[in-house]
Amino acid sequence: MFDVLLIGGGVSGMSCALVLGSAKNKAFVADKKIGIITHQKASALQEALINNGYGISPGKLGSELLSESIQHLSETYPHIDQIPDEKVLKIEGEYPEFSVITNKNTYKSKMIVVGIGAANTFAIEGLMHYVEPHQKAPTEKQRIQLKNNDHKVAEGIYVAGTLAGSRSQVAIAAGSGASVATDILTLWNGGNHTQAHDSIR
Repeated sequence: MFDVLLIGGGVSGMSCALVLGSAKNKAFVADKKIGIITHQKASALQEALINNGYGISPGKLGSELLSESIQHLSETYPHIDQIPDEKVLKIEGEYPEFSVITNKNTYKSKMIVVGIGAANTFAIEGLMHYVEPHQKAPTEKQRIQLKNNDHKVAEGIYVAGTLAGSRSQVAIAAGSGASVATDILTLWNGGNHTQAHDSIR
């Protein structure tokens, strides 16, 4: 049983995972089991060239950023379980026990974070009734989002990145994922607002 299982290895999902991972020394996180399904094949970053992302060297290929982020998470926060090469097909149950069904396995989790793209090919059974037209994308692109209130779709279900209704911008997607992570940390911390920082002091 995961305490939280993240779906999607793109910008928002990996950003969420990194922030959750960095909180590992907080007492209220110590016993939490965190996982991420790092499917990246459909990520918009596959063909991206990034020149305007804060902290990202100009000329960085999105495909490089994808592979580097997986390595970063693995090396810095190895306690987070990475599940590669699986695609989520269906979600069943409700908080605090969801079943996340992929093309290969079934996982149990108390909470889920959906951080995959906003393409209208979205087809995760169990979430389709939350789908609505994207509010910040050109109509002709037919992008979608999941109905949410500040990233919360329903009890135990969060959405991040473009699927949350954010514009398709690396910095925005990263911030969206980090925001969801701090909401989860706050929940784990008994509702006391929290975030995760490191310091050289």
